[in-house]
Amino acid sequence: MIRVINSSGKKKTAVARATIKEGVGRVRINKKPLEICDPELARLKMQEPLILAGEEIASGVDISVNTRGGGVMGQADAARTAIAKGLLAWTNDTTLKQTFSDYDRNLLVSDSRHTEAKKFGGKGARTRRQKSYR
Repeated sequence: MIRVINSSGKKKTAVARATIKEGVGRVRINKKPLEICDPELARLKMQEPLILAGEEIASGVDISVNTRGGGVMGQADAARTAIAKGLLAWTNDTTLKQTFSDYDRNLLVSDSRHTEAKKFGGKGARTRRQKSYR
């Protein structure tokens, strides 16, 4: 029987769904290999959980991530959360969980912060036009 783990991650409006199964270490983000994903900063961000997990864990699984919504960096953050959660579910290792949470808590917990909506009477969410009485 083939073992498959599904996990998800969120950042703002971006949602990533990761599927992890036994393999040779291939990582695909939206059907593209991780090595050719641009920009480089987003690629490095998505590689963090794989580097922290170690070569022996990362080389034994194939990871396929589908992302939608948000921007490039939001999708990268969501993908790294999904990858980290999936690797943790794959290994059931408490030391790996501790390593992830020591490095960055957002590897395991999706960030719930969103941009506040703009309201009337000013340029932004909270700013207001100044009043002048003279």
